[in-house]
Amino acid sequence: MINIKEPYYKPVYKEIEVFNHCYDNKLPVLLKGPTGTGKTRFLEYMAYKLDTRMITVACHEETSATDLLGRFILKGTETVWMDGPLTLAVKNGNIIYLDEIAEARPDVIVAIHSLTDHRRKLYLDKLAVEVDAHEDFMLVASFNPGYQKGFKELKPSTRQRFVSLSFDYPDEVLETEIIVNETSLNEKDAKRLVKIANKIRNLKELGLVETVSTRLVVDSAKLIKSGLAKRLSVEVGMLQPLSDEPEIMQSMKDLADLMI
Repeated sequence: MINIKEPYYKPVYKEIEVFNHCYDNKLPVLLKGPTGTGKTRFLEYMAYKLDTRMITVACHEETSATDLLGRFILKGTETVWMDGPLTLAVKNGNIIYLDEIAEARPDVIVAIHSLTDHRRKLYLDKLAVEVDAHEDFMLVASFNPGYQKGFKELKPSTRQRFVSLSFDYPDEVLETEIIVNETSLNEKDAKRLVKIANKIRNLKELGLVETVSTRLVVDSAKLIKSGLAKRLSVEVGMLQPLSDEPEIMQSMKDLADLMI
């Protein structure tokens, strides 16, 4: 197997079934949802189950097509071509994961177009060659619609090139199970952390850009499990990452203190 240890993942709906069908039909997949809802963990789990390598590219505003495709580099006195992560995945039959694809420069979208339709080809303009995608190659991207709204968004024409899977925060029972499994924290404290997280998620009046992710709940649980005081663990692990505004922080801290 590619991975030694199976990643822990708890399915929420039928995402595993859908992904397997997409893999079999060689369809690209877009994972949509807020930060920390399990998109990356899900893909790690699927790569393990499919016994394939997953290559991750964390996209940002400077990520260009050259970064994905490859470039000429100096090696001694010679100029040689070095494949980028996308080219390697296409040739070797790996899963390429473009995390937060909307953050990347527009030429990245152009570069993947021919891989997201019937052609399944990659064009390397600098080499004047085209590469047929390996039978097992799969393109997966992620997108956070809530965060990107009003900033960078994926064009409808691009989104329609993908099968889309939506991710959201799990219900309290499932999220508690995840916290216990990830951290070995006792169920009582895990439930309390999940209730705090859900309470903050429902307080829309706070105007948070990002709300409490399952990842932050896990972080707080790990701190408590290691012996840090519960209130302090929640403050630094779950609340401080959300805002720098004193009033918002105090409101969340008062709420959490009451529930702990």
